[in-house]
Parts: sequence; structure tokens; C-alpha cells
Amino acid sequence: MADVIRVLLVDDDALVRAGLAMMLDGAADITVVAEAGDGREAVTAVDAHFPDVVLMDLRMPNVDGIAATRRLRSRPRPPEVIVLTTFDTDENIVDALRAGAGGFLLKDTPPPRIVEAVTRVAAGDPILSPGVMRRLMERTVVQSGAFERARAALDELTPREREVALAIGRGLGNADLAGELEMNLTTAKTHVSSILTKLGLDNRTQIALLAHDADLA
Repeated sequence: MADVIRVLLVDDDALVRAGLAMMLDGAADITVVAEAGDGREAVTAVDAHFPDVVLMDLRMPNVDGIAATRRLRSRPRPPEVIVLTTFDTDENIVDALRAGAGGFLLKDTPPPRIVEAVTRVAAGDPILSPGVMRRLMERTVVQSGAFERARAALDELTPREREVALAIGRGLGNADLAGELEMNLTTAKTHVSSILTKLGLDNRTQIALLAHDADLA
């Protein structure tokens, strides 16, 4: 059972939760450990059930999905979060990623894709494709002061770590950036971990957004 991915479902629609639970429980390596009807209940459920991945709706009463994601991802040992919603505006996507979500899916996503996303995000991989990532970043308006903060953050990195960060900003995965920068995969992963630690970031997606804010991606 150690390899089974524990999932928490967060949605204010009980029918949506029931459908997701039926679908995910049918996967051999996934089990739904709890459900919650809003972001406030989600925080309590995480404390009680220790999920690996949270499937999070955006628009819910009391505490919305963005606020709940931010609260969960600020914890010492946070679960991964995948936002699952019907609202796919650029603002919603970027806000979710900045809050620490490891991915963003629409509710009409085919079931096999949702199962794949849970597996990938549990392994630490973002589920946005490079093309979608680039499109989102190109259409994101850099907020006041974000450019300076991003440039200052990247200046804290070694030259090699900076190259890795910019490669991530262009949507490259570990294998692709390792090949482009002529390093082995283990070294690439080490650089990514070092960047996350130095800059206090949660995941690769936030590295990509930082490179975008610095106008270098």
C-alpha cells in the first residue's frame, strides 16, 4: 500500500465528488481517502487524512480554491494540488499556479487524463504541457514590481542554476533540459531542487513563472 497515491476531493458539488471518487478508485494505484465541500473543510481533511494529492475546485463557499491551495502549500509537508474547474481564464490559471498548484485541469478532461495527472503530480511533475505553459506565460501581464523581484531572485542562483531555471521557463522537462545543457539527469534534478530551496518555491511551475516575470522566458 506504500505506493498507493492518497487523494482528497474538494468540490462543493456532491455529484462531482461522487463521480471523481468512482473514477479514481478504479485506478490500481490511487485511493480516495476523503472529500470536502469547500476550502475550509479541505484544510481540516488534510490534517486528518494526509493525502498525497488534492483535487481542488476553484469557486466554493467560505474558502475558495485559490486561498485553500495557498494555505495547504505553505505547510512544511504539503500535499500536491491539482485545480479541477470549469473556469479556465488566464487569471484563474496563473493565480492557481502562483498559489502552488502543480497543475490545472478542466472538469471536462477525459477520465484517463485526470488519472494520469494525479500520478504525474504525485511524482512532482507539473501536468501543463510546454505549449500551454508558454501560452499562459506569454499572455500574463507582469504585475508592478514583479520584474525587479524576479530578476533579484534569479541573481541569487549560480550561473548553471540560472540556465536550468530559464530552460524550465521555456517549458523543458528534466530530460530535455539535461540534453540541452549537456548534463546528466541526476544533475539536472539536483539543480532543480537547489533552485526551489534557494528561492523558496514550491514546484517547477513557479520557477517557470519567475523566469517569465523576469522577462527571460
